Parts: sequence; structure tokens; C-alpha cells
Amino acid sequence: MSMIPVYQPSLNGREKEYVMKCLDTTWISSKGEFISEFERAFADYTGCEYATTVANGTVALHLAMEALGIGSGDEVIVPSLTYIASVNTIVQTGASVVYCESEAETWNIDVEDVRSRITRRTKAVMVVHLYGLSCDMEAISALCKEHNLYLIEDCAEAFGSRFKDKHVGTFGDVATFSFFGNKTITTGEGGMVICRDKEVYERACHLKSQGVSKSREYWHDVLAYNYRMTNICAAIGLAQLERADETIARKREIAAQYRRELVGLPLRLQPEPEGYFHTYWMCSILLDAASERVGLREYLKEQGIETRPLFPPANTMPHVYSDESFPVADSLSGRGINLPSYPALTDKQVTFICDAIKEYFL
Repeated sequence: MSMIPVYQPSLNGREKEYVMKCLDTTWISSKGEFISEFERAFADYTGCEYATTVANGTVALHLAMEALGIGSGDEVIVPSLTYIASVNTIVQTGASVVYCESEAETWNIDVEDVRSRITRRTKAVMVVHLYGLSCDMEAISALCKEHNLYLIEDCAEAFGSRFKDKHVGTFGDVATFSFFGNKTITTGEGGMVICRDKEVYERACHLKSQGVSKSREYWHDVLAYNYRMTNICAAIGLAQLERADETIARKREIAAQYRRELVGLPLRLQPEPEGYFHTYWMCSILLDAASERVGLREYLKEQGIETRPLFPPANTMPHVYSDESFPVADSLSGRGINLPSYPALTDKQVTFICDAIKEYFL
């Protein structure tokens, strides 16, 4: 029996055509027409002022913070319930990580807990739109403005998601996206930094390209990085972007089917509050009892269904460990499961997965 994976990319658009154009013209590295085309199209889609491509979502976060000037002596507040890249990149800037709690209902950053952790050293708040659901950007934007803090949006999991009809990433000073193979749109590996300030954008572009001078050949005037995306990756990204609405619509249909067919069981899906547009990067369920997770996952595996657990809280990782207690994040992490959610998943397959979950409980 073949396994139903948690995710697989959909490459049914013009990806091959665009990649072949890169090969035919020999523009395969970090220069070429698709890079600027992808950046322009992405800016148009999200409604941002400035967008620059990068090699992956992790370096996007690092570059964004470097462009803001975050470094040693600064503190950045980040939810403990997030993928480790959010935290690693703060450490890489030299800044200190300050963990905060999550909301039990939405699984996203707890704004009031953030408020309690602001000190004179706090430079920024990083919000993470977990699994495709936007944070409460009205509340966090107001808090950052009140305390004159930078607002960083980690949108790695939330391309296409919106809060009150505004695309995530357009609320903060900087925002980042990931285009890894399991993301809503993919370039294989890749990422994007978007921002609203021209100077921050220009600094990001300068830093991502080895700090090369605009006026002198092979002259580098600052310690910088090679974080550039290739033209081939941008070609794939442009083709993916052309079909993004179709992909998101299908993922929302899958989530709606899960919600209908799993009703009445001791679990719930991540919600979609009024005013939010959830893109369901991952269709995730939260069990009533953490003790059921191992058994359910093993049973689904026996039926040929791949699942994944929610992220373990980042503060439990040995290199960025904190012994502070985050009971909500710990509870969510211990009870959550990601179900298959890729666009090519059929209604019949979703029903098969739901029936297997029902069988386990009934």
C-alpha cells in the first residue's frame, strides 16, 4: 500500500517551461529575468512595497533582522511554539531570545504575554503565523507602535493568508516567506524578504549580495552574505505564483472537508476566526488528550497515512534552552497532529483519512 504523504508539491503549471528557458539561455545562477519578475509578481500579489528573493526562508529571517540593525545587546520576543529557524536566526544576529506564550484558541502569539516581557532592551517582536493562520495583527501592531518596537513577521507557513483582507507580511517593518518544497508555493529551496521602507530594502539587497559596491567593481564595503536566489528557483516560483489562488482554494476545501467529517470526535481543527483568511499550509488537529497522540499516529501509519506532530517548543532545544514554563505552548505541542493537506489530495483520500481516525476512536 502506498503511503499518503503529509505533503507533496504541485508542479502542474509552467514550471518546466520556465526552467527550460533558464537552461536554454544559460541564465541559471543568481542573475536573470525570472528573479525580477518573481519579485515584482510577489509584491503585487501580497500588496507590499518592496520584495527581494533569497536562498531560503531561514536566511530570509536573518537578513531581515540584519537589515533592521538588530544585534548584540538587543532582545527579540518570539513565541516558544515555532519552528527552530525563528529562534536560530535571532541568535545568529547576536541578539537575545525572549520566549513568550501562545494562545490556546488560535495557537499563535499571546499579545498580552508579549506585553509583560518588554524591557528597555527589547528591540523587536517576531510573530509567527503558525500553520497558515494569521496572528492578531491589529493588537500586536498597536503594541509595537506603543513601545516603538520593530515588528517582524515570520510568514514561512502563511503565504496567501490574510487578516482583515490584508495579506500577512504587510503589517510589519519586515516580513519573510519560505518556498521550501512543502510550502504552499515552492521554489524547491528559496525565500523572500518584504518590507515597507526603501532604506531597509536597499540594505537587505546590499547584504544578501556580499556587500558589493554599486560604483566599484569587486569592491565589498561591509561584512555581508551570499543569500541570493537562483534564476531557476525564481522561474519555478513565478510559475507557482500564477496558480497560487487555485492551490489555496483547494487547500481550504480539504480543510473544510476534514472539519465536516471529523465533527463529534475528541479533537478540533485550528480555527479560522472571523476576519481571518486561513490558508491551511498544514491541516492540523488538536486532540483533547495528549495520551492519544502516539496511538493515533501509529494507527494512521498502519493505514498508510503519514502524519507529523506539532513543533516542539523551541525553548526545549538544547542550544537555545530555557527552563521557563509555557504551559499553553507545551499543551498544544503535545496534542497536535498535522494531517495530509497537499492540493492533489482527493476527496476520497480525505474521507479515507477521516474514516481511519473515526475507527481509531470508535
